[in-house]
Amino acid sequence: MLSSAVQILAFALALLGVLGATVATLLPNWKVSADVGTNIMTAMSQMQGLWMDCTWYSTGVFSCTLKYSVLSLPAYLQTARTTMVLSCMTASLGLCLASLGLKCTRWGGSHRAKGHTAIAAGGCFILASVLCLVPASWFTNEVITSFLDANVPESSKFEPGGAVYVTFISAGFLLAGGFIFCLSCPGKRSGQPDFSSSTDPDKLVQQQLRQEKLYRDQLQRQQLEREQRRREEQQRQQEAAPEEAPQDKPQHEQQKYYSPSKLPPKDIKAGYSLQDYV
Repeated sequence: MLSSAVQILAFALALLGVLGATVATLLPNWKVSADVGTNIMTAMSQMQGLWMDCTWYSTGVFSCTLKYSVLSLPAYLQTARTTMVLSCMTASLGLCLASLGLKCTRWGGSHRAKGHTAIAAGGCFILASVLCLVPASWFTNEVITSFLDANVPESSKFEPGGAVYVTFISAGFLLAGGFIFCLSCPGKRSGQPDFSSSTDPDKLVQQQLRQEKLYRDQLQRQQLEREQRRREEQQRQQEAAPEEAPQDKPQHEQQKYYSPSKLPPKDIKAGYSLQDYV
């Protein structure tokens, strides 16, 4: 999986993308009136958004009118409304999943579960980015086409407003954050058990105590087995000692025990006394 710092960076990018998409959906300046014609000092400025049309008069008065009718709106405007709302909802879901998939958080399950959650969050961010790009691109194409149309009067020409640029930037943030989260594939951990993280510190302490107790019990069993083997070895040595004792005695001690029939011959001279010689 990716490091915690990279995941936090991706989460920050996605959060900026969600905020930008939400603000762009509510802004009324998706297209603004173009200052073209013989007199660039216009008396008023018009702005049109997804939900309302606003007018800024030269006297400083700013008024807005909501678009109550949905069926009377053009197709690209209805599509922009729907896709932007879906984009905000999908990105918000991605934020919830991303908070569970971050490695620096203590909830979300095991490492593998966090990896799968991070990948799901990345998919949500990428889908939200696409849902932002579609209305922004279509809306920009319609505005530019109308602006270049010679049959449209100069006073009715509009150009893309700031909300469109905010939408493109937000889509870029969401796309970058989504790709980074999609790289959070859960790797194989060799020799490391996949324990699930718990939010309760007492459970973690109890789990550590159980592991230490199991380790101590295992050491005691090994020590008892070694002691038992040592005792069995000593017992075998004691049983084999009497059989080997006669072989281990010196030769002069073994010659002390012999039969009467095999007495050693006496010295002949020792049997005669001095009187026999006289």
